[in-house]
Formats: sequence, structure tokens, C-alpha cells
Amino acid sequence: MLYIVPTPIGNLQDITLRALETLKSADAVLCEDTRRTQILLSHFGISKPTYRYNENDARSVARCLETLKSGENCALVSDCGTPCISDPGWKLVKEAVAAGIKVSSLPGPSAVACALAGAGITGGAFTFLGFLPRKAGKAARLVAAAYELKNPVVLYESPYRVVKMLELVAQTLGENTPVILARELSKIYEEWLRGTAAGLAAELGKKSKVQGEFVMIIDRPGEPEQGEENAPDSHFQNI
Repeated sequence: MLYIVPTPIGNLQDITLRALETLKSADAVLCEDTRRTQILLSHFGISKPTYRYNENDARSVARCLETLKSGENCALVSDCGTPCISDPGWKLVKEAVAAGIKVSSLPGPSAVACALAGAGITGGAFTFLGFLPRKAGKAARLVAAAYELKNPVVLYESPYRVVKMLELVAQTLGENTPVILARELSKIYEEWLRGTAAGLAAELGKKSKVQGEFVMIIDRPGEPEQGEENAPDSHFQNI
């Protein structure tokens, strides 16, 4: 059995009860970085074997798959957030499904969901790009194509590239394109920055050092938000 276990994106108290129970009952934990995962496990008094999962190494994927085939129950975690969502994991999940191994995906922390909920924009559709390619031309084409879908565009960016990405958005979509930046979500220095692509690029560009991981939401100017009148008739119900 393979369990996909989301871990906190910053605040350790955000871990779910079900995630803790799964980590306690698993035979082994497959992780992106064993050192970071050991910090999490130790904080909650959990002692389990940890094995590094390297998505870019076919031998690592094969070793983890063999562990699952041997009958062990494994919990797959990333350094933070939900595995497989702009984080390692999807290759192992795909191989496990193909091998007939049962996979259970637990709900839990996700930076993209957290940022969208606090952004104050439409609660409808959005386009998620994750981390964009380093080549500016390819990144610009992806942003332009996603923006054509007329939904907010969400991406992840590091503190080292966020100013360049804002400049790219300004050049590609227009200087006055509305942007929301969520920095260090759930951590003590959590910060929300709202403005235009050009304005935020200039503001952050003045800083001697930019710190923290960013979720960037590229919104659309002056367009009506999806209201209840446009919402689908069907709703999820508690069963």
C-alpha cells in the first residue's frame, strides 16, 4: 500500500491527525530529503525507517517500487506540501498503479490552495503552472497561453527569481497586470503583496535581499468575478 501524505508547508501544527496516524502505522517513509523528514517525524515522536526518493533517478524509483511490492506499507512525503503537486512523487504513483499496488491519497496542506483561498479573487477555475522553466522565452509562452484561458494563473517562484518573473509577466501581459504574491505561507513572516506586475517588480527590486518562497497569482483587470448566479446547480453533500 502506498500512502500519499501531505506535510506542513511551514507551520508544523498544520499536519492532519490522519497524516500522523498514517506515518505512525507505515513500515517506511519515502521522502525527498531524509534530514528534513526526520525533523518532522522527531517533532511528533515518530520513529520510522526513511528512504530517499529521487524522481530523477530510475534506480531510486525502482527501489521504492520493490519495497512496495514486498508488501510493506509506505508513506510518500515531500519536503513540504502535497507530493506530486510541483513536488516529487508522480512517477512512483504511476508505477505503483501499473503494478496493481493500492494507492491512497490523503488531503492536506497545499500552497496553491492556501494562496487562492486568501487571495480574494474568483472562486472558480484557475490555471496552475507550478514552477516555470528557467528559459525566459519558454516561460513567457507558457504564461501567455495560460492567460488566454481567461482564468487566474498560479505559479510558484523562488526568492532568487521572483523579480525577474514579475518583469517577465509585465513584458508579456502588460505592466498593469494585477498580481498577488503570497510569501512564506503559514510561517511567522507570512506576507501578502498586491499590486501590478511592474509595481511589485520595482518594489521587490529595491530590497537588498528577497527571502521566502512565493506563490504568484496573476489575475485579470476589471473583469466581473464568478458569483452565485454563475455557480453550478449541483453541490457536494455530506454522505
